[in-house]
Amino acid sequence: MESRLLKPILAVYVGLFLLFLYGPFIVLGILSFQQGPEGGPQFPIQEWSVFWYKHILGLAPPSRVSPLPIGISLTRSLTLAGMTMVTSTVLGVMAAQAFRRNFKGKSAAFYLIVLGMIVPGVLVGLGSALVATTTGLERHWYSTAFATHVVYTLPFAFLVMLAIFNRFDASVEEAAWSLGVPPATTFRKVTFPLIFPGVLSAMLFAFTLSYDEFSRTLFSSGREQTLPLAIYSTFAVEIHPNVFAFGVLTTLFSFALLTVYAILMTLSVRRAKRVAIQEAV
Repeated sequence: MESRLLKPILAVYVGLFLLFLYGPFIVLGILSFQQGPEGGPQFPIQEWSVFWYKHILGLAPPSRVSPLPIGISLTRSLTLAGMTMVTSTVLGVMAAQAFRRNFKGKSAAFYLIVLGMIVPGVLVGLGSALVATTTGLERHWYSTAFATHVVYTLPFAFLVMLAIFNRFDASVEEAAWSLGVPPATTFRKVTFPLIFPGVLSAMLFAFTLSYDEFSRTLFSSGREQTLPLAIYSTFAVEIHPNVFAFGVLTTLFSFALLTVYAILMTLSVRRAKRVAIQEAV
């Protein structure tokens, strides 16, 4: 009796969760197709149009709605996210590799690394701004903002790699060492291919978290705005439908990243299975 009631309750819960998760995207998608070039958000839609997508791409005629500042700010955000992704992933892999062995102060080092994801972003951003002001450093997206992003994303990359290494079979490395293979070559030829799915996950975490980070960037980037800050400044006074269209495009970009991630993960798993079969033969 309890199992019969539990299944529909869980189904309703999952349905409500999915609606809460993807409901905003559906609303954005509907509002982004309203007619231009005037007016704010309208619902229900009077006439469907792709005007606001053309407005973002610069293909629509001029109107009172100013174009979104997605040129240099988008490039800046992508560059910052790429820098953060590479740095956090490399440091996360190195830190997780070090934690495979016991050393003095291991527990303290663990909590110091994880602290970056626990402290509120406003406090981290404000603290970095105060440190820069006190020391006379000029705030930029590629310096102070980059440092705060790495502090924030490194714990995620570190925890992902720590979980991967906890399931890692060290005997394959020991076998390579027993054959006289240097440690660097062992990591490149043996260890890295096996942990590659975790590395991909760490890269995805670091890139997405940095790309849409707002609170830390607000205080640490100075006058140079990243994409979230530039978008926020445009609808601080009035919201226009071009923001909805850009939100849809940004969400589709995130889905594209997940698709690339899934493809790479599938190829990595297939490669690992082929290697396992060859070793078994």
